[in-house]
Amino acid sequence: MKNKRQETILAIIEREPIETQEQLIERLASHGIVSTQATISRDIKQLHLVKQPVNGGRYCYAVSEQSSKLNLSGRLHTILRESIVSVDCAKNLVVLKTVPGLAGGAGSAFDGMQIPAMLGSLAGNDTVLLVMRDEASAEEFCREIAKMKK
Repeated sequence: MKNKRQETILAIIEREPIETQEQLIERLASHGIVSTQATISRDIKQLHLVKQPVNGGRYCYAVSEQSSKLNLSGRLHTILRESIVSVDCAKNLVVLKTVPGLAGGAGSAFDGMQIPAMLGSLAGNDTVLLVMRDEASAEEFCREIAKMKK
């Protein structure tokens, strides 16, 4: 349900100017998706939506051009959140423990994100090793993953 709602939100804001959460709730309802303001607020945050100026001094929702380093789509975010058990770093190395059998998928997901600070990854059965450019990048990456897990 969440993925469908978020996909619909992206489609709506791409097609028409949406200025308020109330308008977004109404448009979702016209697509048969009933939602609350609190849910829409969370979706806006997870989708990295921002209000950008449009004609006439109005501001409408759009996908942020300066999204966070881990700009995860809804599905990818869910997959990683559900598969990662723990994250830790040592110098420029990040070690992710996953549910058994899911390390390969998690590693592939990170490779597909084209994270500038990541040099590469290796995955086993339940562990992913990410090699970052420097210690600061590894620490920041760990913080981002820990926030995502909450």
